[in-house]
Amino acid sequence: MTRIYSEPRVWSVGALCLAIADTLNERFNPVAVKGEISGFSRAASGHCYFNLKDESGQIRCAMFKRAASALNFMPKDGEMVELRGKLGVYEARGDLQLVVETMQKAGQGDLFAQFLKLKANLEAEGMFDASRKRDIPEQPRAIGVITSLGAAALHDVVSALQRRVPHIPVILAPASVQGLNAPAELLQSLKKLVSWQGQLPNSSPNLSSQPMVIDVILLVRGGGSMEDLWAFNDEALVRAVASCPIPIISGVGHETDFTLTDFVADLRAPTPTAAAELVATEGAQLLADCQRLQNALSNALTTSLDRMSQRLDWIANRLGRPSSRLKDQTARLMRMHQSLQYGFKSQVQAQKQMLSRHSEHLPRLLQQNFQSHHQRNLNMGTRLGLLDPHLVLERGYAWLTDETGRALTHASDFHSNQSVTASLADGQVNLQVK
Repeated sequence: MTRIYSEPRVWSVGALCLAIADTLNERFNPVAVKGEISGFSRAASGHCYFNLKDESGQIRCAMFKRAASALNFMPKDGEMVELRGKLGVYEARGDLQLVVETMQKAGQGDLFAQFLKLKANLEAEGMFDASRKRDIPEQPRAIGVITSLGAAALHDVVSALQRRVPHIPVILAPASVQGLNAPAELLQSLKKLVSWQGQLPNSSPNLSSQPMVIDVILLVRGGGSMEDLWAFNDEALVRAVASCPIPIISGVGHETDFTLTDFVADLRAPTPTAAAELVATEGAQLLADCQRLQNALSNALTTSLDRMSQRLDWIANRLGRPSSRLKDQTARLMRMHQSLQYGFKSQVQAQKQMLSRHSEHLPRLLQQNFQSHHQRNLNMGTRLGLLDPHLVLERGYAWLTDETGRALTHASDFHSNQSVTASLADGQVNLQVK
């Protein structure tokens, strides 16, 4: 069997570290791990650093000040703990590192174990697949909000929406966000918003005849412990969020908090305020976008008009003026007239010489010849006058030319919608062949 080997991709160190970090985040995070603390230290900044080890390995850990301030005990070397956090790569050293979000003494992680088990089951069903997530509309017609009436998250969301998009109506479906009744109330509020879709009257005076349409729902609450956020890990609620016909943004807890509704929602926001900002583009930004579009259209129109004007000048130069052609023809007729006059004088002179020689014998013939030539001269003068183009134009005729200045003398020279210039005795007229 022939084996084909290909050269491996050559990575930069930084890019490789980022790729490994992305893979770890997608495959493992959030992660829970149990082990023994070793080398624990607290920096002056309040951040904590230590190793977590067991009999078969160890991993570097970092617990930043915000998470460390929430500890209800002082960690020490040799203590068995259960950690929850996110795996990553510390690019400066290329080390694998666990950023710890919560720490508790070993034996207190049953709730998180339930979280991980349900998360694995839902992930196996494809509930977290990116392919099933929908885009959030940039300009929703109405925004639904599910949270507690007494929650600080409600004030944050309403303030952000009022500041950014005061023209978009907000429909609140209140529910408890903590406690035994919270999952059922959250689920009921979600069902209400779906049932109200297209049923609520529109408060806008310009759209009063049209029902209100909710284009996105914000599911939000502030931060807290895993127990506080547990309602958002309820399986029935998670499945309802996944199957909701209206796109949902989940903004539960702080940036380091994760719930199962975050994974199944169409978009996860790190905080309730961020959820409101993600769904509401500021009016000033929209006006700026409109101004840019207006400027682009104006520039395009100006450029097009300049190009068309230039083309019109070029065509006008190619067409020329019929008066120039008439002037050339007049000059030609004058030359012909002079030639005729010169020929006539020559003939008269010859006849005079002949008459002089035969004056005694042919007086009658001379008289006849003179009269004959005189009449011929008159006829030629009359014919020459008839050739004057101005006399022809004075009689009602016109000199017709096409766009290129070519004379049109036959019916076959014309076609439909053709532009024609008619030169008359006192000017020109632009015509259109119908």
